[in-house]
Amino acid sequence: MDSLNSVEFSGEVDSPSFIIDKCIEGQRELLNGFPGNEKINMKKFKEAMDPKFFAISLSGEPTLYPKLSEMIKEHKKRGNCTFLVTNGMFPEVLEKIEMPTQLYVSLDAPNEEIYKNVDKSLFKDGWERLMKTLELLPKLNTRTCLRLTLVKSINMRNSEEYSELIKKANPMFVEVKAYMFVGSSQQRLEIGNMPVHSEVREFAHEVAKHSGYKIIDEQERSRVVLLMKEDRDDRIMNFR
Repeated sequence: MDSLNSVEFSGEVDSPSFIIDKCIEGQRELLNGFPGNEKINMKKFKEAMDPKFFAISLSGEPTLYPKLSEMIKEHKKRGNCTFLVTNGMFPEVLEKIEMPTQLYVSLDAPNEEIYKNVDKSLFKDGWERLMKTLELLPKLNTRTCLRLTLVKSINMRNSEEYSELIKKANPMFVEVKAYMFVGSSQQRLEIGNMPVHSEVREFAHEVAKHSGYKIIDEQERSRVVLLMKEDRDDRIMNFR
């Protein structure tokens, strides 16, 4: 099978249209019972039944999907916005695909030593692949965001080194968020590894200070802080 990243697939690969249609079908099944509540906002319910914003991220590394570019194009035909999240292992894919509405790259470590401890990549050159992705970001014609997921006592340090990587990638946004003690991660980590919002904000402030970004928003319940460069305001709304 012809794939942008030369990964061999066995069996059938689902088409973009099939995946999108099934996602919408699943969304509608989840929401189907809400109109039974007399307090429901029907305007919001109807909007949710016809979603226009799609995250391509949660079922493994999406750049392994050989029809990713076609999927993004199909979303654009339907008037949808796409948010692609990647671990940065396939910069050669990002060079060739149709650009999503916004591209997120996970940056889980400030240096190679911590990266190897946190990510445990299947690739011996995982750090080098990630660096190539960061170097590629300024050349891509889309909104870009680096996502820092902070695990207390593990990768929540070396803010100046994070800042140097941010400068290399020159993203429009930087999302600094807390690791959440949920799912299978509870078997590897402790609840003490989950920073509180004030700690996330303090670290984000340090990153902003060293990188030339500013804090523009935050959500305490989600333990996340959003940074943006001073000169990027005019591009925020140009996202389709």
